[in-house]
Amino acid sequence: MSTLGQRIAGYRKAASLTQEELAEKCSVSAQAVSKWENDISAPDISLIPVLAKLFNVSCDELLGVSRKEVQAVPEQCVDLNKMLFKMKVLSARGDKVNINLPLQIAESFIKNANFGSDSEAIRNIDFAGLVSMVKMGAVGKLMEVNSADGDTVEIWVE
Repeated sequence: MSTLGQRIAGYRKAASLTQEELAEKCSVSAQAVSKWENDISAPDISLIPVLAKLFNVSCDELLGVSRKEVQAVPEQCVDLNKMLFKMKVLSARGDKVNINLPLQIAESFIKNANFGSDSEAIRNIDFAGLVSMVKMGAVGKLMEVNSADGDTVEIWVE
């Protein structure tokens, strides 16, 4: 398991930021960022949402809080009107896409979307199968794909 400092360093590097640039965005010194990344100190609690927003991750992800993986709920408890389809795409080229849609809208989006041939990680996902799983009661993190190109795709339903 990685430490908060390791996660901050990883997210900073993935965002192509130097310690100095991150420090400026957080109104702290570069030495403070270095101490965070070396687990000598931790950012002030008020900076956690700022860092999460800068890195395009949730506060939970930044803090290393793991969510439950896929869980099954009884079909009669599944209210598709209240479910949210979430997809995060982080390409090796630095592209970041976050999609948060009500499930019913996501179904239409999935049927009509042209994901192109750029990302192998997206092209081969069986979205109709995922929607079927949700209708049968699967919720949580349904899948994570890491392509050889360095692309990452995560799909959640909550």
